[in-house]
Amino acid sequence: MGGGVGVIERSSGRGSGLRTFESLKNAGYRIFWLSMMAQMAAMNMQMVVQSLLVYEVTGSALWLGGVSLASAMPMLIFSLYGGVIADRVQKKYVLIVGQAALFTTTLVMALLIFLGAINGPFLLAGAAVQGFVWALVMPSRQGLVRELVSREGLMNALSLNIGGMNVNRLFLPAVAGLLVGLTGGIGASAYALPYFVMAGLLLVATLTSLLLPKGGEVALRGSGALKDIAEGVQYVRQNPTILTILLITLVGVVLSMPYISLLPVFTKTVWGVGPGAFGVLLSVSGIGALAGSLFLASIGNKKRGLLYLGSLLLTGVSLSLLAFSPSYQMALVVIVLVGLAQAGRMTLSQTLVQYYTDEQYQGRVMSIYMMEWGLTSFATFGVALLVEPIGVQWAVGGCAIALTVMAAVAFFVVPRLRKLD
Repeated sequence: MGGGVGVIERSSGRGSGLRTFESLKNAGYRIFWLSMMAQMAAMNMQMVVQSLLVYEVTGSALWLGGVSLASAMPMLIFSLYGGVIADRVQKKYVLIVGQAALFTTTLVMALLIFLGAINGPFLLAGAAVQGFVWALVMPSRQGLVRELVSREGLMNALSLNIGGMNVNRLFLPAVAGLLVGLTGGIGASAYALPYFVMAGLLLVATLTSLLLPKGGEVALRGSGALKDIAEGVQYVRQNPTILTILLITLVGVVLSMPYISLLPVFTKTVWGVGPGAFGVLLSVSGIGALAGSLFLASIGNKKRGLLYLGSLLLTGVSLSLLAFSPSYQMALVVIVLVGLAQAGRMTLSQTLVQYYTDEQYQGRVMSIYMMEWGLTSFATFGVALLVEPIGVQWAVGGCAIALTVMAAVAFFVVPRLRKLD
């Protein structure tokens, strides 16, 4: 690789000693990880604050789904262009510009809340801008990890990424909920301080990214964006392994992710608890997620396809239990399993996609992967539509049951995925 970034040694997973934090020996990856920690801290706060704010301003589960949908549209429309950018432009610069844009958007939202001017349309617009930025930046961000570490070190590095996110999840959602409760504000104005804190964290992430080393030579030289996109799609269609992973991931993401945006409905209408308890619930889920991430960071590159299917199955079962939990206390216990399963599903899907993708197609394949995350918001909107007629428990629980069945069937009928290392 031509950028002066030290790449960690290849590891088959058979060496002596625990390899949990191996990627952090790489100076370039350490800078990336620190920047990511600041950014993820802001995102974990937003998971709590934005959902609560939307529900406070609108009082509608449908608006919760609508804001999620507003962030999804740009992901679907522009993600493929983000993949072309990742294969054409130094990923460091894409990351810096994207994080600066997220900082600016969050600061504007904080000012609107502080001035009492926030409303549903502004919340929709802010979500749409963030979705646009993520669509163009995420393929570069994911691809940068592979440039900083070896191909064999991918799972370790990605596990540490998810682990770092879950360290934040242990504390930041609860902090966000407490900030809302302690500001003394009434209604939407109570959310200004958390948004200012989130903007500060994104500024730290942007400044830290300036220290990143440049990566290797870009793969594309500008033959036309549409032609490059078509080549990436054709590559996926002709690669059965990548296509299988992406299709299974699509179903898993669509069926498992809507619960996050609808948790405020559970906490308020099913379990009867407030904003602080909601933040604690998300933080507790980080305990299981952190355990799952550290486990995956510590093992070798063996039986990853089997582990992925197992994580999908556990996700379905644990989400079913969460959806039908009769009390907040039981939900606190079950959501640990949800966090464990989700960490495995996220880490292993990213690892398998990047590991089995040729380097020159990394950005474009990851852009397709990120489009699937955009579909999460459409799924959330669809599930939100079901809340009124059948209730939030059956709306979320039905998806979880469907995921459980899908994972069990895939184990027997998709041997290609089950046998991947």
